[in-house]
Amino acid sequence: MGALNLEECPLKFHFIPYPAPGHMIPLCDIATLFASCGHHVTIITTPSNAQILLKSIPSHHHIRLHTVPFPSCQVGLPLAVENLASVNNVENSYKVHQATMLLQLPISQFVEQDAPDCIVADFMFLWVDELANKLRVPRLAFNGFSLFAICAMESLKTHNYESSVIKGLPQCITLNATPPKALTKFMEPLLETELKSFGLIVNNFTELDGEEYVEHYEKTTGHKAWHLGPVSLICRTTQEKADRGQTSAVSVHECLSWLNSKQPNSVLYICFGSLCHFSDKQLYEIANAIEASGHQFIWVVPEKKGQDERINGDEKWMPMGFEERNAGMIIRGWAPQVVILGHPSIGAFLTHCGWNSTVEAVSAGVPMITWPVHDEQFYNEKLITQVRGIGVEVGAEEWSIIGFMERKKLVGRDIIEKAVRRLMDGGIEADEIRHRAQEYAVKAKRAVQEGGSSHKNLMALIEDLKRWRGYKPLDS
Repeated sequence: MGALNLEECPLKFHFIPYPAPGHMIPLCDIATLFASCGHHVTIITTPSNAQILLKSIPSHHHIRLHTVPFPSCQVGLPLAVENLASVNNVENSYKVHQATMLLQLPISQFVEQDAPDCIVADFMFLWVDELANKLRVPRLAFNGFSLFAICAMESLKTHNYESSVIKGLPQCITLNATPPKALTKFMEPLLETELKSFGLIVNNFTELDGEEYVEHYEKTTGHKAWHLGPVSLICRTTQEKADRGQTSAVSVHECLSWLNSKQPNSVLYICFGSLCHFSDKQLYEIANAIEASGHQFIWVVPEKKGQDERINGDEKWMPMGFEERNAGMIIRGWAPQVVILGHPSIGAFLTHCGWNSTVEAVSAGVPMITWPVHDEQFYNEKLITQVRGIGVEVGAEEWSIIGFMERKKLVGRDIIEKAVRRLMDGGIEADEIRHRAQEYAVKAKRAVQEGGSSHKNLMALIEDLKRWRGYKPLDS
């Protein structure tokens, strides 16, 4: 009888996000999901990141934020630089990571003094495994990837890390590049420790990753994956969507007013995420390709802090008179991406295939032009183009470890223009891709509604955690 009462009580969760937008924003959304089911949620983060998250949490959800100091000075970073999106070079991104790893002691002390029923932590924090074992509580792992990408990584680990051909998956996949050795070496302990967790939380829906990949993952690893997304769909109002992440460089009203004046499917949206910085030469090629295609666009360019040199009034990466000649909007900094992608005038998305961007585009039914750059993005590209047929490839072949790295190869304007035209100029291929993209948008929305696949997974996971709490040994 005591166990039954315990199962009826709300669960107490501690969430530990990694301070990078692609990790932090979806994990905050997932925390909101658990809080909306009546459970007690605490997000443990640092002061500057807490300010970002406060804007991302809908006001009607009671989520506690606990902050620990970020050791900026210890690693030689300026005060208040606490997130990978706040730096723009390899050296400082390494310092942010180094400082993040120093959070082990203050976070562990807090969690031990305020023990939860479950810890949900980013897989970058390897030490959380030991902490959860010490407290005898389940740990859920989160890495911000698609399950397809994780299956691909696990398969390469088994067969051949240095190959671009991935064997052993439900389909034979050939990547456009070989994973960098430094990346696979970095990922190996993270993936191994992830498999020791109670389960993996995935910001995706089963229909997009595919039942075949869920079965493959669970069969080959013996590990459980819980698809709970797309979590961006839990933001209901335009303002809630706009408030996810950092402060936008342009107002939502200005964005929507501009988009409202355009025809359906007539605008190309271009964004390579918050951690990918192209050289001026590469941006120049993109600008020329866009102009040659003749399509209207919204182009998000990372703010070039301290690098805004101008030639004849134009930024040096921009062809002379580019802004005056073209019917486009350039956003320098953070953009309200979910709002933009959800607008009917958006016809295609030129993307780096970061998972958040990918699943946000799928949720909006927007087909993609894929240009992967770093991390797991080359795997995501194949899920988009080869497996699900909801995008076309630019043909990028240079796989970086991190988005700030200088690239040796320049992707030329002709190649970019050709890929843009394949989707934006219409025709049978473009229509078929767009139709499939819109079908997946319907499936995405269905998945998060009551009775949908992601909603069922959430309910089943909560019941599993309650049962675990009800039956764990009394001395724990």
